[in-house]
Amino acid sequence: MIAIVFLLIMGVIVGLSALFGGGSTVAVAVPWWSLGLVLGAFVAFFAGGIYVGAALSILALMAGFGLSDRPFWNFIGEMLWGPSTNFVLVSVPLFLLMGEIMLRAGLSDRLYRALNIWMGRWPGGLLHTNIVSCGVFSAVAGSSVATAATMGSVALPYFEKTHYPPKLVLGSLAAGGALGNLIPPGITFIIYGLITETSVGALYLAAVGPSILVVLLFLSVIFWYSHRLGLSGGVASVPWALKWASLADLLPMTLLIGLVLGTIYAGWATPTESAALGVAGALVLALVDRRLNWRMLSESMHATARTTSMIALILLGAYFLNFILSSLGIPQMLAKFLTGLPIPGWAIMLVIIGFYLALGTFMEGMSMVITTIPLLFPVVKALGYDPIWFGVIITMLVEIAMISPPDGTVLYVLQGMRRQAGPITDVFLGVMPFLTVYMLAILLLMVFPQIALWLPQTMM
Repeated sequence: MIAIVFLLIMGVIVGLSALFGGGSTVAVAVPWWSLGLVLGAFVAFFAGGIYVGAALSILALMAGFGLSDRPFWNFIGEMLWGPSTNFVLVSVPLFLLMGEIMLRAGLSDRLYRALNIWMGRWPGGLLHTNIVSCGVFSAVAGSSVATAATMGSVALPYFEKTHYPPKLVLGSLAAGGALGNLIPPGITFIIYGLITETSVGALYLAAVGPSILVVLLFLSVIFWYSHRLGLSGGVASVPWALKWASLADLLPMTLLIGLVLGTIYAGWATPTESAALGVAGALVLALVDRRLNWRMLSESMHATARTTSMIALILLGAYFLNFILSSLGIPQMLAKFLTGLPIPGWAIMLVIIGFYLALGTFMEGMSMVITTIPLLFPVVKALGYDPIWFGVIITMLVEIAMISPPDGTVLYVLQGMRRQAGPITDVFLGVMPFLTVYMLAILLLMVFPQIALWLPQTMM
């Protein structure tokens, strides 16, 4: 219901801007009711479960034939060829392939065991291990779904004979999965940088502070619930010799993080080049552990190809739609109308954030970014907000969409991985405290933008 209300508000804004915004920025005269029909079709397609790439392409064709008198079909090939050959986009399948190889090489299992030795005695020990292990894995995976699926498959067997509430277990894994895109090298930053022509390296630097903030907030939630429910660590005292020995299991992941992020931050490699280095590093580690074989490599490549194809179809469909909307002048109309409203810029930003929160309840995060950023980015720039700061905010909103009931992708991934049957409401209710503090983190970034901007301003 919230999503529909926000979309109707945005429809009214677009319609009014088309009606009163003047014709200087519009390629053709666009009746406001026509834009309302396109928006209605947008809601109907996504609510009806049509494949996102197909829905975006159909919407583009409807808008092109219905609202424009230009022969846009003459430019489709050239328009799609440009983004599909962008060098930055090559990093997406490379990061996905690296995560798939790490999953099948057993590196994630070693990571979880080692961290549990260090945090097992904390109140709610295994729950803390869920968050931290997901955070570390995210530093090389770049995907929320991959992080949740990988660490969920490793962590859930540990909880089968424990006293932890299932809702809190699933909620902590969902929250940890939501770190997959926020912690560099998140794929959403690459897509955002590609669309807005913003430095991906600067976005990665800006994400460090917010990532630490969100992890600390998640751990605080677990400490609070552990105190309230009387959850002990459940792990006997571990000798220091064993603790220090367990650090050997953290070494492979540490090397990969240093290889991927270290080369980016040091300026030795672009994100695409560092992704290639990460794949090479994952292959070497799998070979050292004697896990590398043709079957494992084939399965990793097939999984990567499926995910990459999905992202590519969504990206091309969104570029097609954005080309049509831009030729109609809709982004300019929206920017002119919103910046002219008699309310302060921070209030408009809250409306934009609320719109994304509503959209995330029924729309996949990557699709949400690709579809809406070309429309709203000019508004954000006109309001005077930093594009790097906004990129971090958008990525956090995408992560919230991934764990927002009723359509959060990460929630259904974890529900499908449960060995003991249970209702999906366990996951929905378990993630709500983490969802709340994630929204709090966004508000803190609005009040204190230097949490994100201090590091890129200092280092760049």
